[in-house]
Amino acid sequence: MAATSRREQVVADAPRGTEMKELPLGDVYRLIEPGPVVLLTTRSRQGRANVMTMSWHTMAKIAPPTIACIVSSDDLSFFALRQTKECVIAVPPVGLADKVVKVGNRSGRDTDKFATAWLTPLRGERASAPLVAECFANLECRVVDTRLVNKYNLFVLEVLKAWIDSAQPKPKTIHHVGNGAFVVDGEVIHFESHIP
Repeated sequence: MAATSRREQVVADAPRGTEMKELPLGDVYRLIEPGPVVLLTTRSRQGRANVMTMSWHTMAKIAPPTIACIVSSDDLSFFALRQTKECVIAVPPVGLADKVVKVGNRSGRDTDKFATAWLTPLRGERASAPLVAECFANLECRVVDTRLVNKYNLFVLEVLKAWIDSAQPKPKTIHHVGNGAFVVDGEVIHFESHIP
């Protein structure tokens, strides 16, 4: 009974002028957007390159750079990633938004998405998966942990080699906020950091 009373008190103490209402749980992901939309490339054991759009990823470790990402088991890239244990994460600038959406709306099972979206695959040094020439950054990765793949489709990747296109200074990225909506990077603000 005491817990119920406390909950009622917290609700009653909400600031005046606010109008909290329930948010459908299916919309929670739209609030916790992890970072820029990226392209993930793979190459199957048979040598076929594929590219997919991905927005569910996060840094897991700074050194060595380690990224956790979710790849749906319905995606062709999921199987290539499980087989070869390597990929490239390519970071597109906002100017590629239409191509990024085009890649995300097609399946690699019946389409060469590099050709369809007019993207240029480049040979990397550490992974057989191709870099994407039009992207301002490319990260060659290997899978280092698959313990959460069966339960959550979560792969942990270590970045082995990173590339940056110096011809694209200060690129802006896009961020998916659900239902076909994207936000473009805005103004950069700086604060003093006390982290060594």
